[in-house]
Amino acid sequence: MRAVIQRVNGAVLTVEGGERARIGAGLVVLAGLEAGDTERDIAWIAHKLAQLRIFRDDEGKMNRSVLEVGGAVLLVPNFTLAGDCRKGRRPSFDRAMPPDEAEPAFETLADALRGEGCLVQIGVFGAHMHVELVNDGPVTFVLDSGDAP
Repeated sequence: MRAVIQRVNGAVLTVEGGERARIGAGLVVLAGLEAGDTERDIAWIAHKLAQLRIFRDDEGKMNRSVLEVGGAVLLVPNFTLAGDCRKGRRPSFDRAMPPDEAEPAFETLADALRGEGCLVQIGVFGAHMHVELVNDGPVTFVLDSGDAP
């Protein structure tokens, strides 16, 4: 599983012109599920997202987690993160988890984040979404559960 994490001052997700989710300060997380991802991958990503110290403390250092600052997470399904752009001009999505497996896995990830104590808003699986955000920093990281110890 891959996750692109952006520290934000706020974000809004819309589908077909209607607002579906909104957060204040926190994280926007684009989550790409890959074939072969397991509950262990989901748990590792959820724990890492909740505990990652990427918010400023009183001294301006990145030393606080989303939980510590009372932030929220906007979790957005994004199968294109499983795309492979190494060959040719069109990405291959052979590594993407099939939709019938990915949707429940995405829901499991949202539940795992909630279980970590995070306030979570989610995007709409399989929908064409628009995400407006104010990136804070900008601070952006990429997590890959294949890198988990």
